[in-house]
Amino acid sequence: MAVRVEFNERFFDGVLQSAGVKALTKAAAEKALAQAKASAPVDTGDYRDGLKVEEVAREHRTTYMVVGHDRKTMLIESKTGNLARALKAAKV
Repeated sequence: MAVRVEFNERFFDGVLQSAGVKALTKAAAEKALAQAKASAPVDTGDYRDGLKVEEVAREHRTTYMVVGHDRKTMLIESKTGNLARALKAAKV
């Protein structure tokens, strides 16, 4: 006997786009951002100050990403892994 499951996609889209889910997701990103800024290497402060949370619209939900806007972000990340460590430390 085969089991067939059909999901009500509109229901799940509604849940994933709800204010509560968006707030939880944004709070997790803000926590990771705070950790990333706290552990950021500081020379001029441009890298640390360039870290931001950005909202990204996806097909079924809204996500929030911690991104760096300083021109040296990729170099610093490749040498330190600051954002990856911040995500682990924030336990998100």
